Amino acid sequence: MTKGDKAKSLFEEGYNCAQAVFGAFAEDLGIDFDTAVKISSPFGGGMGRLREVCGTVSGMNMVLGMKYGYSNPAVTQEKTALYKEVQLLANRFKEDNGSIICRELLGLDIKGADNPTPETRSEKYYKKRPCSELCKYAADILEEYINNKGTA
Repeated sequence: MTKGDKAKSLFEEGYNCAQAVFGAFAEDLGIDFDTAVKISSPFGGGMGRLREVCGTVSGMNMVLGMKYGYSNPAVTQEKTALYKEVQLLANRFKEDNGSIICRELLGLDIKGADNPTPETRSEKYYKKRPCSELCKYAADILEEYINNKGTA
């Protein structure tokens, strides 16, 4: 099972988009699944249904931080390298999906915060939302990136 398949499955189990992507990588990152989904839980719906940066992109960034992040605030070279990776993956996501902004990806005509109450997950919900496929896409490109980085 690819990380994309795992992320899509997690989303379809009811986890939000950020949880689905970050959770798909939890074992590889050496953190338990419950911790991963708790850390990523506020980032669904474009950060708490603010409809800003797509939770799948936030999930990718959390994985990047765990794998390649820095802890010393004075390491400019490491910061630059990480930010380059963030921009590279965000740009690829945007090129292939048209945006990294949740409301744009969903075709919502809202400005600012959406209702904080999540929608009930149903067959109709999954049919009208690209979220399952975006979870799969984000996790797949991240897995590909990590695998290729390891061989570079």
